[in-house]
Amino acid sequence: MARISDIIAQFINDMIEDEKNKEVIIQRNELADKFNCAPSQINYVLTTRFTTEKGYLIESRRGGGGYIIIRRVEYNNKEKQLDAINKAIGNSVTYSSAVLLIEHLYDRKLITKRELEIIKMSINDRTLGAVEDRNKLRAEILKGIIMVILS
Repeated sequence: MARISDIIAQFINDMIEDEKNKEVIIQRNELADKFNCAPSQINYVLTTRFTTEKGYLIESRRGGGGYIIIRRVEYNNKEKQLDAINKAIGNSVTYSSAVLLIEHLYDRKLITKRELEIIKMSINDRTLGAVEDRNKLRAEILKGIIMVILS
């Protein structure tokens, strides 16, 4: 049986898929009422399932009529695609964030399963060893690998 988080995430994903511009506007409290859950459960889903690493941008407007805009980043050309990925990686990236990003690339069919596994092996903590700033090195390696694969 699916967890409520999975159901909410799937509902939001279905809404995004139905929209031409891949963007939805939701109100947290209304969504919580629909799924008979606490608004914090909606926050949890948004912060764990709709992250930059997974290809989403979230904009929040607070207040009585507040709402949340969720956008799926669509890559129209290679230059924009690489720029968005580089911004998501930044100057430093943890292994778990890097894996989320490359799994997103795999889900979008931008890399193969084999490439996914090679990248994961290339950037894991064991492979990087006792480097002073692993996350910075990981970011540079990841950017380089992705640039070669997607160019």
